[in-house]
Amino acid sequence: MAENNINTNNATNKAEDEVSLKELIIKLKEGWQYLRSKWILILLVGIVGAVLGLLVAVFKKPTYDAELTFVLEEEQGGSGALGAYAGIASQFGINLGGMEGEGLFNKDNIVEFLKSRRMIQKTLLTEANFDGEKQLLVDRYAEMNKLKEKWGEQPKLKDFHFVADTSRIFLQDSLLAIYHKAILKDNLTIDKLDKKLSILSIVVNAKDELFAKAFCEKLISNVTEFYIRTRTKKSQDNLDVLTKQVDSVRRELNSAIGGVAVATEANPNPNKAFQTLGVASKLRTVDVQANTAILTELVKNQELARMTVRNAKPLIQVLDKPILPLEKNKIGKVTGVVIGGFIAGFLCTIILLVRRIFQSILE
Repeated sequence: MAENNINTNNATNKAEDEVSLKELIIKLKEGWQYLRSKWILILLVGIVGAVLGLLVAVFKKPTYDAELTFVLEEEQGGSGALGAYAGIASQFGINLGGMEGEGLFNKDNIVEFLKSRRMIQKTLLTEANFDGEKQLLVDRYAEMNKLKEKWGEQPKLKDFHFVADTSRIFLQDSLLAIYHKAILKDNLTIDKLDKKLSILSIVVNAKDELFAKAFCEKLISNVTEFYIRTRTKKSQDNLDVLTKQVDSVRRELNSAIGGVAVATEANPNPNKAFQTLGVASKLRTVDVQANTAILTELVKNQELARMTVRNAKPLIQVLDKPILPLEKNKIGKVTGVVIGGFIAGFLCTIILLVRRIFQSILE
């Protein structure tokens, strides 16, 4: 009896599956027939979309891609011969400085650092040569996006001009903050070419070919300059101190040598019975010997400090720079017609099907 019930249930489920599949096929067939009945409408909408795609291809201004690739050198602080020299110098109480700033400039952080507001704004306030005339990149950016035309509608911006000054100007800072977000969204792409390598790529996409190239190059230049100044600050400070000490001791040594000569000339043939006559000359001779020893050690430390500063340069080595003419991004007429027609026809088909489904549900 139980086996008969199981067989009956299996047969019922199989029949229901067949009915569901049959209903699905019928619905698909009805939908296809419905779309065939609307083929004129779909065709007209597709033609309209193709015309719109053609207009976009004709009237939309092209954009240009300026790409720059660079390699990030990762130094091992305190390693190798320089680390040994720094250890020797530390025995004399001289701090040659380390590789400060390594955490900020490693390959995991450099991408975000390049996108930082500080670097973008500094680049915008950098001058570049456009057609033989120097111009701030932010002014070129405003012209490219026709922002100055909108300024005339606002009293605060009517007579406003950007200045390459580091002092804080509230209105200028506000505009630069807005432009920073816009550039990150629409113009700037920074990525690693390979996760296993330290080669990175900067791509600037803009309507102005010259702006794209100049912004790309100035951005990497500003980042490199900031790195050198930040990473070598302590080492450079130590070098400056040592240089002053070397100059001071050298002046003292020259003075002592001159004092020996003066004392000798004052008493060229001293009487050995009068020992006091040679005291001045002997004192100046001691000064010469002491300053010579001090100067020798200071000069050694000065050279080690110079090696430390040189070892930290450069962090970023540019591989490929953008070259004019840049790669142009423009939709072809045929591509615009095909894409416009396909999208319009596809959307029209979806809308018709959705409308048909709602009508079936209501019925």
